[in-house]
Amino acid sequence: MNSYSVRCIFEVPKEHSNKSAFLYEERITIWRAKDIDEAIDKAAEEAEIYADSNSLSYTGLAQAYWMFTKTDLDGVEVFSLMRESGLKTDDYLDAFFSTGNERQKGMDLPEPL
Repeated sequence: MNSYSVRCIFEVPKEHSNKSAFLYEERITIWRAKDIDEAIDKAAEEAEIYADSNSLSYTGLAQAYWMFTKTDLDGVEVFSLMRESGLKTDDYLDAFFSTGNERQKGMDLPEPL
């Protein structure tokens, strides 16, 4: 299996942030998977659990990177960043993660229920 890092973005509800601005968490986890789509699926599933257990909202954004070096890690958090912003969720994601200048492959996801 290959190794992938997957970045997921979460929003902290205002009642938990003690700030007037919005608060977002960028979190990167490592996954072993047969392909990048499976890595994203595994990370998104874990992101929902992480969000529920930490009173967060998972934004649905997941970006993956195929790691050249294989690892035995699976589902391990390796990075987290908290950022305050005056931007609402969609505007925040567009400003920081979807500027139009990224070199990335998109993935069609089903509409949420």
